[in-house]
Amino acid sequence: MIRLAKQYGRYGYRKIHELLQTEGLLINHKKVERIWREEGLQLPARHKRRKRLYHHNASIIRLRPYYPNHVWSIDFVHDKLSNGRPYKMLTVLDEYTREALAVTVANKMGSSEVLEALYPLLLKRGKPEFLRSDNGPEFSSEPFTDWLTKVGIKPIRIYPGSPWENGYNERFNGTLRREVLNAEWFSTTRQAQTVINQWLKQYNHTGPITPLACARRSQKHA
Repeated sequence: MIRLAKQYGRYGYRKIHELLQTEGLLINHKKVERIWREEGLQLPARHKRRKRLYHHNASIIRLRPYYPNHVWSIDFVHDKLSNGRPYKMLTVLDEYTREALAVTVANKMGSSEVLEALYPLLLKRGKPEFLRSDNGPEFSSEPFTDWLTKVGIKPIRIYPGSPWENGYNERFNGTLRREVLNAEWFSTTRQAQTVINQWLKQYNHTGPITPLACARRSQKHA
């Protein structure tokens, strides 16, 4: 349990119990919970939830995703290298499958660099119907919005100062920071990109609850 807790730092005892069963250890979940608490492995209490992610009337600002490639969300994560130099990461998420499609690392990233990062994803995955983002200049510039119009993607802008409206992406960004950025110290953006790419494979495909597993469950209950 301690080994798995170190490997999956933000998992609770329920997910650890599933991992133990996957490894062939038959143990009651109540016993896992008791040992978990005795060893002091429980996670900090969650903060109070903010507003609902979607309005009851399903307004366009909080459009709910209903199938793959329906709504993608994009956002930036900021960090610093070991020499103190800042760098940025563009994160791209499919909101229906919860799959992290890409994390692009660069020293600087404007609207043109965002387009360069999105273009190969469109070739590989196809285009989404909607692209959710905040109102930053990289996402609201005229060249960027013109490009979205040309390829047939409708932009969704969240309300200023309301990052929870991009909740799926914000949650992923928090996981990226906890499990990678806070645990690693990078000297170059190339090194950061390599480590993050390896972590993405684990995030999308490894563990009891993965984005692809969420998608299969959604399709099963649809």
